[in-house]
Amino acid sequence: MSTAYEQSGRTAQKLRTRAELIAAARKLIAFGGAPPTVADAASAASISRTTAYRYFSNQHDLLAAAHPETERTTLLPPDIGDDPEERLSAAVTEFVRMILATEAQQRTMLRLSLEASTRPGQLPLRQGRGIGWFEDALSPLLAELGAERVHRLALGVRSAVGIEALVWLLDVGGLTRVQAAEVAKATALALLRDARLAG
Repeated sequence: MSTAYEQSGRTAQKLRTRAELIAAARKLIAFGGAPPTVADAASAASISRTTAYRYFSNQHDLLAAAHPETERTTLLPPDIGDDPEERLSAAVTEFVRMILATEAQQRTMLRLSLEASTRPGQLPLRQGRGIGWFEDALSPLLAELGAERVHRLALGVRSAVGIEALVWLLDVGGLTRVQAAEVAKATALALLRDARLAG
């Protein structure tokens, strides 16, 4: 989110500076280790600390901005049709691919979400985006299951295929990334079939 500082004066230059700080933070996260501070990102981007703190007053705000973003409204390919299993399978496959492609950033934000926050009630992880994508994939079931049950099913799918579940499958379960993706998809489809059997 832009600050008042970024919305005044040389806005184009300020947007570029902000983007450079975010890009630097993402690169540092990808290298692993401790989550980067504002000072770390400033140094990596060759931007003064004083300037960097005008954009991000603390590490939390920097890392929240560095969390992978997408403007997508659907995870489905064009012309996929109305088969709920095919749609959910495609959505889960793309969702897991996106998470694994940005795994370092996802793990950092998950770790921060599990730590005591300086802002109670505000988690760094983006919330609700995946649920909306899965509701979109499951929309042909609205007449069969109703909106409330489709929403609950989307919640269940999100819980089974997000970074939280993938970390467990990889780190505790000892699966490869390919195997973890397969298990995530199988679990999502099992939830869908169970929901339909329950009527």
